[in-house]
Amino acid sequence: MIQLYQFALSPFCRKVRLVLAEKKLEVELIDERYWEASSEFLRRNAAGKVPVLRIEGLTLSDSGAICEYLEETNPEPALMPKDAAARAEVRRLVAWFDDKFHKEVTSKLVYERVNKKLTRAGYPDGANVKDGVKAIKFHLDYMGWLLDRSRWLAGPDLTVADFAAAAHLSCLDYSSDVDWNRNQAVRDWYAKIKSRPAFRSILADVVPGFRPAKHYADLDF
Repeated sequence: MIQLYQFALSPFCRKVRLVLAEKKLEVELIDERYWEASSEFLRRNAAGKVPVLRIEGLTLSDSGAICEYLEETNPEPALMPKDAAARAEVRRLVAWFDDKFHKEVTSKLVYERVNKKLTRAGYPDGANVKDGVKAIKFHLDYMGWLLDRSRWLAGPDLTVADFAAAAHLSCLDYSSDVDWNRNQAVRDWYAKIKSRPAFRSILADVVPGFRPAKHYADLDF
C-alpha cells in the first residue's frame, strides 16, 4: 500500500494527492503534525516537511520530485506533454504556483489564518493578510489571461500545472479566500477541475477546529 504523510491544508500534499488519484493509485493518507518535528518523521525527511511518500520500498520527499516519479513510473494518464517545450511550460507554471503564488498568497492567508492557530505560533499578521488579499487578485487575473488562450493552464490538455494551481486555490477556498467572481474563465476552470473524481477526497477534508466554507464541497458554486 502506498502511504502519504501529509497535512490536509498543505497545497503541496494536495498536488500529490491529485496526481495519485488521477492515476488511480490507491493511497493511505497519514496525517502528520510536521511542525512538531518528531524524530520518527525527521528520519523520513530530514527537512521536516510534508509531503512524504512511501512507495515500492522507497521514501520520497518534495512534491515536485514525487510528482515526477509518479509520472515516470505511471505514465497513463499523462500529466506531462510529450513535447519538450510544452513540458518546460508545465514546469514553469508548477514553479510559479509552488514558489511565487505560495510566497505571495498561500503563506499570507492560509498560513496566517489557519496554520498559526493550529501550530500555536501566534496571531495572524494583519499586514501579511492584507498583502495576500491584494496579491491574489493579480494571480487570478494572470490565470484568466492564460485560460483565454487555452483550455487548460499550460495548453490543450490537463497537466500537473493545473493540479498545482488547484491545490493552492482549494486551500484558500476552504476558508473562502478566493473571489470567484473576479474572473469567469478561472471560475469555469476550477469548476471543471473540481468536478473530476480525483478531487473527491480533497473536498472531503476537514481540519479540526476550522470549518470549510459553505460552498467548499459544492460542484456548482
